Amino acid sequence: VQLQASGGGLVQAGDSLRLSCAASGRTFGPYAVGWFRQAPGKEREFVAAINRSGGSTYYTDSVKGRFTISRDNAEKKVYLQIDSLKTEDTAVYYCAVRWGVGWATKPSDYAYWGQGTLVTVSS
Repeated sequence: VQLQASGGGLVQAGDSLRLSCAASGRTFGPYAVGWFRQAPGKEREFVAAINRSGGSTYYTDSVKGRFTISRDNAEKKVYLQIDSLKTEDTAVYYCAVRWGVGWATKPSDYAYWGQGTLVTVSS
């Protein structure tokens, strides 16, 4: 499966942004999807994940209440809504897919990755 992340840009603190991850190729439904981010000079970190059906989600503590992950299997898309953006949210955001059940927060748990979309938050 191929993934294409989009929706990043330059925004101000307090703004909202919706990132999209579009899948092509193999069927999308069997995969759980995660969003990660990587700030300059830092390791890639887990942000959020959604299960195959879209009925269950999981977030890292630092983004709970501001980030919302959702998916549309018919459209083969996963979204990450980011509200009340902070300067520390500045990073390249990646989507990735994996098989299996349970929540996975390590990059090595994910099989396919998109190319990333840059989010820059100014103060």
